[in-house]
Amino acid sequence: MERLRAWVTSPRTERFILILIVINAITLGLETSPWAMQTFGAILTTLDRVVLAIFVIEIVLRLIVHRLAFFRDSWSLFDFAIVAIALVPAAGAFSVLRALRILRVLRMITLVPSLRRVVGALISALPGMGSITLLLGLIFYVASVMATKLFGADFPQWFGTIPASAYSLFQVMTLESWSMGIVRPVMEVHPYAWLFFVPFILCTTFTMLNLFIGIVVNAMQSEHEEEAKADRQKLEADLRQASEERQQVHAEEAADMAALRAEIAELRRAIGDLSTRLPGQAG
Repeated sequence: MERLRAWVTSPRTERFILILIVINAITLGLETSPWAMQTFGAILTTLDRVVLAIFVIEIVLRLIVHRLAFFRDSWSLFDFAIVAIALVPAAGAFSVLRALRILRVLRMITLVPSLRRVVGALISALPGMGSITLLLGLIFYVASVMATKLFGADFPQWFGTIPASAYSLFQVMTLESWSMGIVRPVMEVHPYAWLFFVPFILCTTFTMLNLFIGIVVNAMQSEHEEEAKADRQKLEADLRQASEERQQVHAEEAADMAALRAEIAELRRAIGDLSTRLPGQAG
């Protein structure tokens, strides 16, 4: 079991699985090409099945090694879910699941530490991003109601209803054809419409989106600090262990020296006793 655990968790095995993920991503991409499927269809299908079989074997071996601890690790559950989706029959009503096989590429996240740190930082940033999303939703609702009342009568295709206004304002927020496509035509009828759109862009595009970026950057910095802290704690633990081992070695050396001095003293006493006896024997 220990040999199997060492093999499953070894960097060589992780590199092998990473190579298979890259190969599988290439084959899944080639399967979308009619020319590639017509020329190499059988090879690509066989290669896809072989890679999937290896993934299943790897998951089974990890289950055997880690047992219940496997289900307590979120990244292991992520791998298990992706492989399980790939095993669902892609026929009939489940034919749409064939497209989900590309999710196997996401297993690269669990094998590349830098990607895992980024995803972990994004997940930790979700609560803060949720608060900003709620605030942004409130701003959109207020702005949509105002835009519908101000411009809905003259531009019903953009601002006729609150959902239409929200979609048009989302386009304005992304700065995609916002000026020539929406704002300037509106300003031909309502010259002072810029007093509404410019503050909206400043509030949403340049303020709220930068808040999103700030939260993500802060989360990534916190993730980096946690990792650095864990590394420092590990280094300190290693140094303490090395210091304790050094002290133990010094204690053993001191004990050996004390034992050696005791032996030398005993040997000197024996030589002294022997030297006192020799003159008496000679007389």
